[in-house]
Amino acid sequence: MSDQKKMDCGRRNLVIATSAVGGVAGLGAATPFLASLTPSERAKAAGAPVEADVSKLQPGEMMTVEWRGKPVWILRRTPEQLASLKKVDPEVADPESARSEQPAYIKGEARSIKPEYLVVVGICTHLGCSPSSKLQPGAESGMGADWQGGFLCPCHGSTFDLAGRVFKNKPAPDNLPIPPHTYLSDTRILIGEDSKA
Repeated sequence: MSDQKKMDCGRRNLVIATSAVGGVAGLGAATPFLASLTPSERAKAAGAPVEADVSKLQPGEMMTVEWRGKPVWILRRTPEQLASLKKVDPEVADPESARSEQPAYIKGEARSIKPEYLVVVGICTHLGCSPSSKLQPGAESGMGADWQGGFLCPCHGSTFDLAGRVFKNKPAPDNLPIPPHTYLSDTRILIGEDSKA
């Protein structure tokens, strides 16, 4: 009886040791496979969605993230900046953004899911130049006294308001594109993918 207990103990130790070695080997083999499931930097550049943390973005500030090799601006608009959109409605070419490149759920003059945040591709729709931000109203931005804030493409002079809407009679034919995006939380935005697509 005691000999059988000794044998069972030895067998059990062998099974435990074999399982432990097998588990470590399996984990080692699975690690490269699991790592391959996360998008590489190359895949991200090719179009994988990117996350943006906007928790530190103060009202009136803008940040840039890269998606598909393009700059995507995230502007946290102030109530005053949002109010300025209505003022320039008669001056922009497509006030309701009816013909713009944007997801179907982006509507109206604010061109956003949450009015506070504008998420827009920072590439001019004329020849693909990169506009610069002129967020301050008036002459402070180096624009005219009646400037409400927005963006200026320095290449050919196209101007856009704080919703990325192009002003009339400018070289750029359309508003700045809005990429597909969704909110993962109040402070995290996923750009390049949405839950409504």
